[in-house]
Amino acid sequence: MRHTISVLVENKFGVLARVAGMFSGRGFNIDSLNVAPTHDATLSRITAVLKGDDHALDLCIKQLRKLVNVVEVIDFADGAAVARELVLVKVKADSHTRPEILQIKDIFRAKIVHLSQDYLVIECTGEDEKITAFLGLLEPFGILELARGGRLALKR
Repeated sequence: MRHTISVLVENKFGVLARVAGMFSGRGFNIDSLNVAPTHDATLSRITAVLKGDDHALDLCIKQLRKLVNVVEVIDFADGAAVARELVLVKVKADSHTRPEILQIKDIFRAKIVHLSQDYLVIECTGEDEKITAFLGLLEPFGILELARGGRLALKR
């Protein structure tokens, strides 16, 4: 089962390693992991998407809450959060394929962030399913490079 966990932590050295170690020590596979400072420079938010069972997740959350530098832990149930993902994709685009790629970009409300004669770099944000569908439609044109960020989530 997939779980999205948000952990608000003090922005100090070694905190990420302890939190990630807690996940792996409990047998979770980390699908994605995002860490960045919040509007308060003394705090960072760790957003992790994990695969594992519910019982292990409950124990993991209890242990996370006991860590010294952890301020808050939230397990997002389905629908309890606004979640988005970001992808940057470099796709082959010549004069024949470019119009169709631009049409796909428009349908998904994506943006071109770099343009050359042979390829486009496109940025797209949205829910996981949207990103996967977008990449599926671009695949036949030839994806040259891909950078997919993990899920970010905030409580509704």
